[in-house]
Order: sequence, then C-alpha cells, then structure tokens
Amino acid sequence: MRSEYSLTIRAAEKSIPSVVGILVTKHISLIEKELGEDALQYNSPVFNYLGKQEKIDENGMVKLAGCSGFFIDQKGTVLTNRHVVADSSSEYTVIWNNHEYPATILAVDEINDLAFLKIDAKKTPYLWLGDSSKIRLGQTVVAIGNALGEFQNTVSRGIVSGLSRYITADTINTLGKNETQKIKGLIQTDAAINPGNSGGPLIDLKGNVIGINAVAIIGVENIGFAIPSNKAIRAWHDFQKYGKLIKRSLGFKYILLNNELQKKHNFKTNEGAYIPFECDSQENNLDEDGLAEKAGIVRGDIILAINNQKINLDNLPESVMEHLDIGDRLIFTVLRQGQISKITTTFSLS
Repeated sequence: MRSEYSLTIRAAEKSIPSVVGILVTKHISLIEKELGEDALQYNSPVFNYLGKQEKIDENGMVKLAGCSGFFIDQKGTVLTNRHVVADSSSEYTVIWNNHEYPATILAVDEINDLAFLKIDAKKTPYLWLGDSSKIRLGQTVVAIGNALGEFQNTVSRGIVSGLSRYITADTINTLGKNETQKIKGLIQTDAAINPGNSGGPLIDLKGNVIGINAVAIIGVENIGFAIPSNKAIRAWHDFQKYGKLIKRSLGFKYILLNNELQKKHNFKTNEGAYIPFECDSQENNLDEDGLAEKAGIVRGDIILAINNQKINLDNLPESVMEHLDIGDRLIFTVLRQGQISKITTTFSLS
C-alpha cells in the first residue's frame, strides 16, 4: 500500500507536464494612455520600476503578470481564471515546454472566475476534471502553479479545510486594478496558493483536478480558495454544445432567511430566498425580462423551494441552477402574502 507521501509525489509528477504558464503583456504606449504621459517619463517611479525589473522587451511590450493554467484536452485548450485575462487590450502567451504560444480567449465565465484559452498545439498532455461533489473535508490535496520566470512548477500540499465557501474578495487583476468579486461554492484549502498559482489545478492524490486555484487571503496564512471542478465541467460542456457559456441566472437578488430575520421582520418562515421590495434595499432586485419575472415571480415573494429542493444555507438558488440545461423545467414553490403556490417555467436562452 502506497504512503500518502508517495501518492503526493506521483500525483504531482503526473500533473506537472500539463500545467502551463500564462504571460500577460501589453504595449507600453497603451499603458501610457491609461496612466497618463507623465507616469512613464524618463526617471519617473513607474519608468524606473519597469526598467530595473526588466519588464520591457525590445518591442516595447511590458510584462504585467505571470499566472498559471492547465490543458484540459489534447487540442491545446487551457483552463485558467477569468481575472487573469481581464484586460481586452493585453496579449496572452502560453508558456509550455519552454516554448511560447500566442493564446486566443475562447470564453470567459465572469460569475465563476473561469476562462478558456486556445493555442495552436496538438497532442497536448491534459488533466482530467474530476467530480468535485465527492470532495471530503480533511482529504489531502495538491496545488500546482507555473508562474513563469520565478518558482516554476511550484507544488504545495494541504487538506480541504472547508466546502461551499462564499466570499467577497478584493482581487487584483493583471492591470493591477482592484476588482471586487463575490464567488460562491468555493473549496477552502490550507495548501499554499499565491498569485502565481492563480489558474493552476488543485488535484487529489489520483491526479484528478478537483478545483481551480483562485484566491489567497493576503495577510492570513493557510487560507486559500479554489473553484470546484464541476463548475468548469459545466462551463466547458456549454461552450462545446452552444458555442458560448450559458448564464444560469434566476434573475433576482435575494436575502436568505434565518431565525434571526424571521423574528426581526415577522416572516412566516425561517428558510427560503426573500426577494426584497426596492424600498427595502434601494436596488432593482428583479431583473427586467429575467427568468423569474417572466415566470410571474414578484418582489416580496419568498422562494421556498426550486424543483422540490428546499432553499437554505446548504442549498442556495444558484446551486440548483448549476445543474440545469436548456429546456429543463423549473418549479418554484413560492410563499406570497401567506399563501403557498407553485409556479412552473422552462429554462431557456435569454
């Protein structure tokens, strides 16, 4: 029987050939337009930083970031984070086997922070996307990154510390700009995840990908987050079938009820997704022509269940939507003005 250490080594060695670096570059003239002419004048702090760090090549291209990704098929398709390829005016290069390949962005999933790239290469080694629903707390996982230039093929080992985490994170994209992202259903791990690991795989001891490294909590040790592989499987399935990613949105913002809210506002239930009136939150909580509005759901409704699955902290509305395909039926169990009713609709392309 193999020890956990030997299984870790075997899984890492099996996976490393499929992990790539992603170089993000941008011409200095475009950066100058964004930052202003003074920012890049000779001897300015930005100019000196770029020069001393050898960030500018002979063609005037500036290296903005080095991140990670990995092949998911033999046709040169790379999976990474969406925030890695957030800037439409930057250029993206995949580094694999010490060769550089210009990369094309196939699709991005802004909700789940995923992106699919394509390079002109054949018979690429690839990693198998495993079933993240089978992850267990405490199981050993390995995070792999290839951040270019420094510390390539970085491997860190840890355990799954938490499941279905929901965080609001201030991430820094490749332009150095802060982005606030709300990401749900994340895997928490104590395996070290750093910015260069972004987009790399989180694997189990069989070498199957169970997550895509995404977020590290700066200033706190041993807390990192990965996007479950099942989200990537669904997104890739959609792209292959429809030629684009499908936004599985119910079309409403909600407040998840609990005992405290029930007592405070005299709700008739302590579970479900409450769609607030605009006067409650100063927001448009029901998307115009969205799925919910078309079905006849209104502000003030409490969604108790979707397809007979109770809505609560362990089963959010978006969790139900993840498993739907175009044409599938949706049955909402709704509490409205003290009366429970069922509303039926069909999930379709908007």
